[in-house]
Amino acid sequence: MSIIDNLKWRYATKKFDASKKLSEEQLQVLKEAFNLTALSYGLQTLKMVVVKDDAVKEKLVEFSYGQRQVADASHLLILCIQNEIDDKDVDEHFNHIKAIRNTPDSILEPFKKGMKTTINNMPVDKKYNWATRQAYIALGNLMTVCAVEGIDSCPMEGFIPAKMDKALQLDKHGLSSVLLLPVGFRSEDDFFADLKKVRKSISDTIVEL
Repeated sequence: MSIIDNLKWRYATKKFDASKKLSEEQLQVLKEAFNLTALSYGLQTLKMVVVKDDAVKEKLVEFSYGQRQVADASHLLILCIQNEIDDKDVDEHFNHIKAIRNTPDSILEPFKKGMKTTINNMPVDKKYNWATRQAYIALGNLMTVCAVEGIDSCPMEGFIPAKMDKALQLDKHGLSSVLLLPVGFRSEDDFFADLKKVRKSISDTIVEL
């Protein structure tokens, strides 16, 4: 299929076949895709929690307003933001750049200083919102990769982050959950799978100047 055919095939899967599991190769593709997501400044202050244990997934349904996708999907991907983003993250980022590209400090230091100033001057609420928007970029990237790979997915905002975080003890990792993406394979009796996609015409959504 072409990329457009893949995107037409994709839909927010309402019912997964719990008996079908992603292969390790498919799961690795999703991990790599997450890691390659384009993010602001190139800072990777997101983490993706991969839940594959069926008992754990079942427990998390309670905090997802009873949505069975969380339990029946092959894997539950949880996109999380760091609770703290500070100078340490910037230093690690530029150390990584130097190690991989061998870029001289004389070039890196002005950029590093400017980035630290920008991040340290962000109010807490703005920093939270900024980090959360990065998670949405990763979500979109993962959904597209899923479609290309023939993997079903269902983006979800409908859950209780505080309870999800407590159940998974995400505070020990300095993380807060913001988005869920159950992934796997659609059930043959998912009514929504065969419905035509409803979208406006391109002329109504695209502005050409």
